[in-house]
Amino acid sequence: MSKTASDPKQLEKVRSADGFIAALDQSGGSTPKALRLYGVPESEYSGETEMFDRVHEMRCRIMTSKAFDGRRILGAILFEKTMDREVAGKPTAEYLWGVKNVVPILKVDKGLADEADGVQRMKPIPGLDALLARARDKGIFGTKMRSVVKSADEKGIAAIVEQQFEIGRQILAGGLVPILEPEVDIHSPTKAEAEAMLKRHLLAGLDALPDDVQVMFKLTLPDEDDFYAACIDHPRMLRCVALSGGYTRDEANTRLARNHRLIASFSRALTEGLSAQQSDAEFDATLDASIQSIFEASKT
Repeated sequence: MSKTASDPKQLEKVRSADGFIAALDQSGGSTPKALRLYGVPESEYSGETEMFDRVHEMRCRIMTSKAFDGRRILGAILFEKTMDREVAGKPTAEYLWGVKNVVPILKVDKGLADEADGVQRMKPIPGLDALLARARDKGIFGTKMRSVVKSADEKGIAAIVEQQFEIGRQILAGGLVPILEPEVDIHSPTKAEAEAMLKRHLLAGLDALPDDVQVMFKLTLPDEDDFYAACIDHPRMLRCVALSGGYTRDEANTRLARNHRLIASFSRALTEGLSAQQSDAEFDATLDASIQSIFEASKT
């Protein structure tokens, strides 16, 4: 396994700077909902191509906003189609880092498999090595991949952690920093028990990594404050981030602020309140307030 070949300035920013990671990576399944929340109903586009055109317009509006830059935002997670497009006439990753000082990260999973043993593992990711090489060429720093825990099932949780670390090692070998995202469903009736099982397996996975590599975790905001402190402190951990997971922004921020040294990587909570019908001034002001609130909650 090779050490990461990521840009040392990007690595240091992700490791130590104040701020949070913006998740702009809605893919095929979640895009219609994201557009509806933004005020673009399905009647306003026809087919997948137009849908992705509309969501790219939304993402470009966010990324080019004067509220969006590296003073408060460490990185941005992109969908593959976003990586392959342009923002303000530049390739997206080049625009993010060169213009906004925001580290570009790529979502690489292909969605979730059917539930088994209380979890949804990731579907296979064919062609991952080629995608990693292409991402590296485009200036991408790291990757993100999501699986979901529905209940406190030891066998299932062990399986998704094993899968996350297995693919994480492949990503490290490709020279990128992986964000492992084993989400715990906030509506799970056994959420606290599932988090206890998950933490145990995650720490064992970190212990098994070589000394010369680091990974990141993206975790559901836990029921117990500072629950993941041992993960944050682990020498193989570059940075631990939290997903909003369906909580409102206010609730997510409140929970995040109680978890010290855990920073946000919010998607829906970041874009809450934004609308295609807003003027640019209204849009920028709404986004600025959202970013500031998440930034403050991430500084604890």
